[in-house]
Amino acid sequence: MRASFRLGRIAGVPVGVNWSVLVIFALIAWGLSARQFPEAYPGEPGWAYLLAGLSAAVVFFAGLLAHEVSHAVVAKRNGLGVSGITLWLFGGVAELRGDAPNPGAELRIAGVGPLVSLLIGIFFGAIATALAVVGQDGLLVGAFAWLGGINLLLAVFNVLPAAPLDGGRLLRAAVWKWTGDRNRAAVVAARAGWGLGALLIAFGLWQFLAGAAVGGLWLALIGWFLIGAAAMEERQARTGAALRGVRVADVMTPQPQTVSAGVSVADFVDHYLFAYRHSALPLTEDDRPVGLVTLDRVRGIPANRRAGTTLGEVSCRADELVLARPEEPLTDLLPRLSECADGRALVVTDGRLVGIVSPSDISRAVQRSTLRDRLKT
Repeated sequence: MRASFRLGRIAGVPVGVNWSVLVIFALIAWGLSARQFPEAYPGEPGWAYLLAGLSAAVVFFAGLLAHEVSHAVVAKRNGLGVSGITLWLFGGVAELRGDAPNPGAELRIAGVGPLVSLLIGIFFGAIATALAVVGQDGLLVGAFAWLGGINLLLAVFNVLPAAPLDGGRLLRAAVWKWTGDRNRAAVVAARAGWGLGALLIAFGLWQFLAGAAVGGLWLALIGWFLIGAAAMEERQARTGAALRGVRVADVMTPQPQTVSAGVSVADFVDHYLFAYRHSALPLTEDDRPVGLVTLDRVRGIPANRRAGTTLGEVSCRADELVLARPEEPLTDLLPRLSECADGRALVVTDGRLVGIVSPSDISRAVQRSTLRDRLKT
């Protein structure tokens, strides 16, 4: 999930927000200020309901951010890199580089998020209780009570044992510890995600038919998202199992054709395009990669701008490149291939380009591995 705009950095991790958050923020703020709070606490001025609804929505999303930041912090402490955190339609996601090294690390990384949400819920619930004890029973108590309840609900929902929820990660850690097989554990968690998604869709449709239109459709939408995400995780797990023991050097295209970053797009189209077989070309200086350009990027430049635009200006920049070593396990590279939108990795030895890995290379490796396993049986 890519961010529509950046908020800055927290704990050294880039934080962004997808545009879909604005929709959910507006729905939450409107639902609280126009319906829930006026019905529960009548007699207040309109601006008070609006202020309470907006404030509660802001604090709620701050809690979601704290949830994801906790994942990122614990992941970094366990040796994983974090590309960023993005808040979006269904909450938030911490984009981790790679997988947890062992079941214990998986447990810590997955478990800290629901724990933070639980603590936030208890904190706001305690404030609401304290205010009620001293005689307060108005809008302020309602706002704190709602924040306490929604964070407790978030914690409970996230520990449901189904991928891609945090509970699915906890289930994966447990099965991994029990069987010693991370990929098998991932498949189990993904299948649980399928089941939970199907249940939510069925329950949501039942609610919709019973008259709860918005709530029912929302549950069905969440279930649909869970099924899609679980299916993706299962595919990744099966791909990882198929590629176990395969090195980057086994699948890369060695000594790929390269081009200089200073070549203009027009010159490339006129003199180089048909001389190259591949759809992605590394840009190099002294055999060292400085960028990566694809035909799709070249195609996106209007004809009247090609003469004045260099390949370096339209390429995946040096700081965006995914670099790998020939001896590196291919399964360690797979999670990093999405870091650059072009989906390729450049293979280097002592900083010099020796190969390139593309999605088609991965597909061929999976097909060969699957065929090998079938021939063995």
